[in-house]
Amino acid sequence: MTDLITALAVVFITAGVFLLIANQLSLSSIPFYLLAGLVISAGGFVSEPELIELAQWGIAFLVFTFGFRTDFSSVESVIRDAETAAVTQLLVVGPIAFGVAHLVFGFGLENAVYFAIAATLSSTIVGARELEQEIRSNLVHGRLASSVHFFDDLLAIGLIVMLSAEQYTSTLVTSKIGYGVILLLVAFLVYRHGFPLLVRLASGSDELVMMGSISILIAFIAGAEYAGVSIVVGAFAAGIAIRGDDVSSLGVRNGIASIRDFFVAIFFVTLGALVAVPSPGVLLVAATLAALVLFVNPLVLMLAFVYEGYDARTAFLSSTSLNQVSELSLVIAIQALLLGNISETLFEAIILAAAATMILTSVARRYEEPVYRSLVERLVAGRQTRKIDERSAVADDLEEHIVVVGYGRQGRRIVETCERLDREYVVMDNDPVLWDDMRAECRNYVFGDAMSTYPWEKARVTEAELVVSTVDHHPVSEAILEVETDADVILRSETSGDARALLDRGATYVSVPNVLAGEQLIATVSELTAGETDLDALEREQLQYFQTLERYGLATREDRV
Repeated sequence: MTDLITALAVVFITAGVFLLIANQLSLSSIPFYLLAGLVISAGGFVSEPELIELAQWGIAFLVFTFGFRTDFSSVESVIRDAETAAVTQLLVVGPIAFGVAHLVFGFGLENAVYFAIAATLSSTIVGARELEQEIRSNLVHGRLASSVHFFDDLLAIGLIVMLSAEQYTSTLVTSKIGYGVILLLVAFLVYRHGFPLLVRLASGSDELVMMGSISILIAFIAGAEYAGVSIVVGAFAAGIAIRGDDVSSLGVRNGIASIRDFFVAIFFVTLGALVAVPSPGVLLVAATLAALVLFVNPLVLMLAFVYEGYDARTAFLSSTSLNQVSELSLVIAIQALLLGNISETLFEAIILAAAATMILTSVARRYEEPVYRSLVERLVAGRQTRKIDERSAVADDLEEHIVVVGYGRQGRRIVETCERLDREYVVMDNDPVLWDDMRAECRNYVFGDAMSTYPWEKARVTEAELVVSTVDHHPVSEAILEVETDADVILRSETSGDARALLDRGATYVSVPNVLAGEQLIATVSELTAGETDLDALEREQLQYFQTLERYGLATREDRV
């Protein structure tokens, strides 16, 4: 235990120094964590067994946070949004990687399977960090990539359970699967009955709920150890067990988020420390694995997304967010190393490829748009124009109309207002989930990406009087301002600073929801203190507002809480 504590101290001291450098340069912390690990490895400060143990615990807690954040409605989203792409990825990339490992490098069947797993599954931690803004803005490509991550993670958890068997006999593998299923069933029981009871007994104390949540985590990890399956499976089950659906879980959510970076640092520093000076053979295997992950995997996914009906830009951005070796692939490789089921060459190659792809992901995201515009857009321009034509309906004589970008909650309200005022409009969105709604509910609509040129031509933007965007993503807003039109432009922004920049670039008006909400709150408080209204009247007004939203499908009863 003393050696492990010493190793932990070395990890954080070294990581702290490199994190200061990253902050000074305003760069992502992940590459610097990996560099810190390389320094630890070069200095020989921590032994490999200690690094492997730290890496397992770091990943276990991160998987715990993944389970905690899991939204069960996301299962439907995976099936709807990413089923074809995720399955295509497995059926195409998996066999290719297996064939390369077995036929080219001469690995046995078992090692070829580990190689294929590393080539197929994509990262959660790096991918989620890079996609946070897109998912928060509800951009289609962010949601698609997140769905594939979710699919890959569930598959990885299942593989970890099966591969935790010391010998691959039907009886032993079945027993491991049984233990994993039991842990998940217990987790669902705790989620439905145990955790709500804990919240009620805590009587609003976030500290007690947090302590109970950590106790549940320890209990599930102990259960996994006792059953002989990976602690990662127990951590995932514990995350599901304490997943809360209401305001009472906010304290736990905030508490877990506050210590999540602690384990992120442990994982990436230990990953960097596990990278050894590669031999030519290891370097060749790692380079091949990285090439499959960086190029073949995204290409297959992009073609699958296009086949599903997504535009080229969305397909490209989704696929380039899925080009890292998964952390759970490392769990599988570490577990195989401990059981003696993987060759040292392949293990070192997987570690090296994982570190390389995670570093390159942080850098490559900056150049996605130039690559798309200079290469991908030219290759698929004709096909995408045809797709847009087939899925759009705009009157040929439409003029002096309003172009509404985004058909989410705000977009629907704007359309409803246009119809009430008998104003002509065109809705623009590229989410296939909304296409049926657009066809049924909108007079004119364009199924296309607002950051591409042709959808604007289809929407007859040169004849429009007003463009209204409901998307609060800065690159989308900048792209709208570059569209050639004399129409006034109303945009949406998250911050007043971005709003000022957009106004300076030519926007007519920029809505900042946080500012508007603050002004509304101040006005309400002023009315109450001046006696111009009372709490009962305010409650009736708020209830009437939500009932109106529910009538048009813009809110649910849960939004009232």
